[in-house]
Amino acid sequence: MYSNILVPIALDNEDDRTAQALDIAKSLSAEGATITLLHVVEAVPSYAISYISTDILDATRTGIETELARLASDLGANSVVIDGHSGRSILDYAEEQGSDLIVIASHRPGMQTLLLGSTATHVVRHANCSVHVLR
Repeated sequence: MYSNILVPIALDNEDDRTAQALDIAKSLSAEGATITLLHVVEAVPSYAISYISTDILDATRTGIETELARLASDLGANSVVIDGHSGRSILDYAEEQGSDLIVIASHRPGMQTLLLGSTATHVVRHANCSVHVLR
């Protein structure tokens, strides 16, 4: 059983994947464990940022924070939204918070992920703690 579980949530994923990840985190948690849901907001590419108003960016961020907080409250967990590169930011956050388990959903592999890599692959390869990958 784990006492400090990090669950990265990609809100664009299928809802059943999120629910499954939350169920796994709950079932692997020790009594009194801390579960944290984390969403990483990737930077908008510089060539596109001038076409997006700050109102849209702010509303999107607020929507993400609201949805993540809702998911966390249903589970009795914490929610955190940070900016950065997904793979590296998840690992940095897990290290800073002393997470002993990361529960992460993985997309089905395809040619694009074989060439570019994926967040789950990066986390599995570089994490200093246990990682449970949901496939």
